[in-house]
Amino acid sequence: MRLLAPGDYHTFTADGAPHVYLLPSAAVFRLDGPSAAVLEAVREAPLDADGLLDRLAPRYTRALVQETIDELLSAQALRTVVPPRAPAPVAAPVAAPAPAPPAPAPPRKRIPLTTLVMNVTSKCNLSCKYCYEYGEDRITEPSSKPRFMSEETARQSVDFMFAEAGDSPHVHLTFFGGETLLNFKVLRAALAYAQEKGAASGKTVDASLTTNATLLRDEIIDWMVEQNVGVTVSMDGAREQQDASRIFANGQGSYDVVLPRVRALLARHTRRPIGARVTLTRDNLDVRSIYRHLKEEIGFWEVGFAPVTTSWQRDYAIPDEGFEEMLAGFQSLARDYLDYALAGRHHGFSNVRDTIQEIHKGVAKAYPCGAGFGLLGVATDGEVGLCHRFAGSSTHSLGTVTGGIDHAMREDFLDKHHIDHKTDCRQCWARSLCAGGCYHEAHTRYGDTARSNLHYCEWIRRWSATCLETYATLAARRPDYLRQFDA
Repeated sequence: MRLLAPGDYHTFTADGAPHVYLLPSAAVFRLDGPSAAVLEAVREAPLDADGLLDRLAPRYTRALVQETIDELLSAQALRTVVPPRAPAPVAAPVAAPAPAPPAPAPPRKRIPLTTLVMNVTSKCNLSCKYCYEYGEDRITEPSSKPRFMSEETARQSVDFMFAEAGDSPHVHLTFFGGETLLNFKVLRAALAYAQEKGAASGKTVDASLTTNATLLRDEIIDWMVEQNVGVTVSMDGAREQQDASRIFANGQGSYDVVLPRVRALLARHTRRPIGARVTLTRDNLDVRSIYRHLKEEIGFWEVGFAPVTTSWQRDYAIPDEGFEEMLAGFQSLARDYLDYALAGRHHGFSNVRDTIQEIHKGVAKAYPCGAGFGLLGVATDGEVGLCHRFAGSSTHSLGTVTGGIDHAMREDFLDKHHIDHKTDCRQCWARSLCAGGCYHEAHTRYGDTARSNLHYCEWIRRWSATCLETYATLAARRPDYLRQFDA
C-alpha cells in the first residue's frame, strides 16, 4: 500500500487565491477548491487514497477528488510514499554477493559558449570606493597583467569565442573594464573582427558594453548606434548619491560630468533600450528615489540594482538592517511594476522583470548564473576566468584564449557547485530561483566559491515570494502581458 504525501513545493497567496510553486519543475499553479483541500488534508500526515476520498467525501464527489489526486500527482504537488514496515525477524547472516562494478559515466556533452565578457582594460578613470578591482581577492593576489588588452589579444579572444561556441548560431560579445571606453580603439576593432567571422561562419554576433559614461562623445555614440551595441551605464542615482562613491581620483564627484553625456546617449541611441545599473551600499539604499531619478527624470529605459559585493568588514558593506531597507524598496517598486503591467504600461524595474521572466519560463536553476557554464570572462592578457569578476584571478583561471581552456577543470567546477551539493540550500524553497548566489561574493565573503551566500538567504526568500505573487497575479489578470516572455 502506498500513501499520499505533499510534494516539494512552496505555498503562497496571490490575487486572493492559494498557489503552489513546485520546486522540481519550477511551475506555478493556482489551486482550486478541491486541490487546496487535498493538499491541506495530507499536510499533517500521509493518507492512503481511500482515506483521503472518505475525508473529503462530504465536500466533493469521489470522482472529482480522484481526478484531483491524479492531476496533483502528475504535477508532482503530491507524491506517494511507502509506509514503514515492522522490523523483520533477525535471520542468520548470508554472505553478500560481490558488488557489480560501477557503470562508466556517459561522456559529457561539450558546453557551448554563448557569452564572452572581454575585459579590455582593468584601468578606470574613476576611483569608486566599492570597486571589486580593489577587493579582497585582488589585494591578496596583486595582478601583473597589462592594464590594457592589445588588439592581437582581442582578436585571439574572438577566435576563442567562436571556437567554443560550437554549433550555436548566436554569440554574444560584451565589453567590460575598468572603464571600457578607455580602450575604445581595441573594442571597436574587436567587434569589427567578430562581425567578419560571424558573417563567414553563419553566426549572428550581438554586442554590448558597460560604461561609467564619463568618456561618451559623439564619435562613440555614433558607433554604438551604427553597430547596434547594447549599453548599460553604471550610475548610482542623483548627484548626492552618485558623488558619494563614484568619484575621480582627486575626490571630485562624477555626476555633473556624466549627466549631459547620458542625456546625449539616450537621445540618440534609440535602437536598443539603455539601462542603468546601480550598486547599493550601506549609505545608498533609497531604492525608490534612485529609481525615480534615473528612470523618470533622466529617462533610462530600465534600472537594475545590485547590493555591493564585498567582505562584511568593509565600511560600505550592507548590514542586516540595510537588507530590510533594501527589501522594502524593492517590494515598493514591485507593487508599482504590477500596477503598470496591469494597466498595460512599461515599468523599468529590471530586478522584478528578470525574475518574472525566469518564473514564466520555468527556470529551475542548478547554478546561480552562467559563469563557467555558457559564459566566460577574458582578462587583458587573454587568461580565461569563470566570469568578468574572476578574469585576472589566476586561482580561478581555466586557461587562455590561445591555449584553450581545461574542460575537465570546468566540468569539475560545475559538478562541485551544483545546487544539489550545497547542503545549506537543500531544504530552501527558493533554491530554484537562487541556487546559492554569486560565486564571487561567496569567495569574497567566505573564501570559498562553493559556499552558499547565507548572509542574504532570508532576503532572497522574501524577495522571491514577492516576485511569485506578482507573477501569479499577472497570470490571473493579464496573461497577455506574460506573452512577451515566451520567446
